Amino acid sequence: MAAKKTDKIVFENIEVLDAGAKGVSVAKAPDGKVIFIPNVVPGDTVDVQTFKKRKAYYEGKALRFHSFSEHRTEPKCQHFGVCGGCKWQNMKYSQQLHYKHNEVRNHLQRIGKIELPEFEQILGSEKQFFYRNKMEFGFSNSRWLTEKEIGTSDEIDSRNALGFHIPRMWDKILDITECHLQADPSNQIRNEIRKFAIENNLEFFDPRNHEGLLRTLMIRTASTGEIMVLIQFFKENKPQRELLLDFLSEKFPQITSLQYVINGKPNDTIYDQKVILYKGRDFIYEEMEGLKFSINAKSFYQTNSAQAYELYKITRDFASLTGNETVYDLYTGTGTIAQFVSKMAKKVVGVEAVPEAIADAKENARRNGITNCDFFVGDMKVVFNEAFIAANGHPDVIITDPPRDGMHKDVVEQILKIAPDKVVYVSCNSATQARDLALMDEKYKVTRVRPVDMFPQTHHVENVVLLEKR
Repeated sequence: MAAKKTDKIVFENIEVLDAGAKGVSVAKAPDGKVIFIPNVVPGDTVDVQTFKKRKAYYEGKALRFHSFSEHRTEPKCQHFGVCGGCKWQNMKYSQQLHYKHNEVRNHLQRIGKIELPEFEQILGSEKQFFYRNKMEFGFSNSRWLTEKEIGTSDEIDSRNALGFHIPRMWDKILDITECHLQADPSNQIRNEIRKFAIENNLEFFDPRNHEGLLRTLMIRTASTGEIMVLIQFFKENKPQRELLLDFLSEKFPQITSLQYVINGKPNDTIYDQKVILYKGRDFIYEEMEGLKFSINAKSFYQTNSAQAYELYKITRDFASLTGNETVYDLYTGTGTIAQFVSKMAKKVVGVEAVPEAIADAKENARRNGITNCDFFVGDMKVVFNEAFIAANGHPDVIITDPPRDGMHKDVVEQILKIAPDKVVYVSCNSATQARDLALMDEKYKVTRVRPVDMFPQTHHVENVVLLEKR
């Protein structure tokens, strides 16, 4: 069956009205349908060419700008508009915060349909660039060519790339020369690896034919100044592997942890792979209020360290602990929130499905001399039952920080059943958070709400909610 031909329509003098989901902006077509447009800012007036038509909306791109929004700013990054990473770099930061605040409010009102207090002001990030502590890059022998390169008659000497996947293009990598998300030496490390690999004829991965040597690069940095570098090779080639790793070790002696993975499976996730230490130690330290957390190659840790500290302070403030409470920290990860609030609680119980994360949590607690935290491995909807509560004590406060999908309905039901005095709900997805709050509305009233911006230049936003028993 032949694919349906997309009707390309041009709408002229369209005013961009709002910032929408996933970092694209929203306008209205003359026929009343919504148009989703990337790389524009609310307040711009543009001609739009559509490339996708649906029953209720169009997707399009700006062909021509008639006037520019007062909320525009010049993007810092040379890759803006091609790389899909920082979609809001062309919008002033104050306006980014405005739209993030509005998104949380809209989700909680529209999806939750519950009584809400006055929202506290969204907490902006002091750093708007170079704030990430973890970046992952892909190698490819078939890099994405820019429109300028395609339009020139010059011969393209190299198709090797080390950078980011082009959105919706699983096999195309945009070669990144300078990224504004992770502080140096991140850019130098990536650029030197690319240069050395090309000069020494190390094969970049071929994603279509599944061959080559160099597959991915991960760089983790910490506020302590420590650095982890992990290179994923598609196959073992000891001479070439050691050539690159020795070069890195000599060029960047400040690398605390140099590791690698040999991964020949179809996908490049490392969570089911053996990580091999080449030099240094197999973790780096992060520090917060005197607490030390070891971060290994597979650890989950909030990717904006400075703002994670602010998020945890708000969480602790919402819980308003006196030192007499039993606290449950659901979806505890490596136990950072649990340990952060432990000095203000009688006892903290952390639960997490990933065994390696709980092993990290226990080790970190031991290292930090914390004796009032207990950590347990298990699927939340299974382990969080009456027997578990009988064994570990009835919680006075529950802190929950679930993944983007929110809490499983069985977990929500169990919280309602045991009815702690307070629930502090930390979320990276206010839509699923709103759904869960609606389920809890029969017993709990939302008394405080504060969004927190963890990811400047993007549409993502965290939100902290305090629920108190009615």
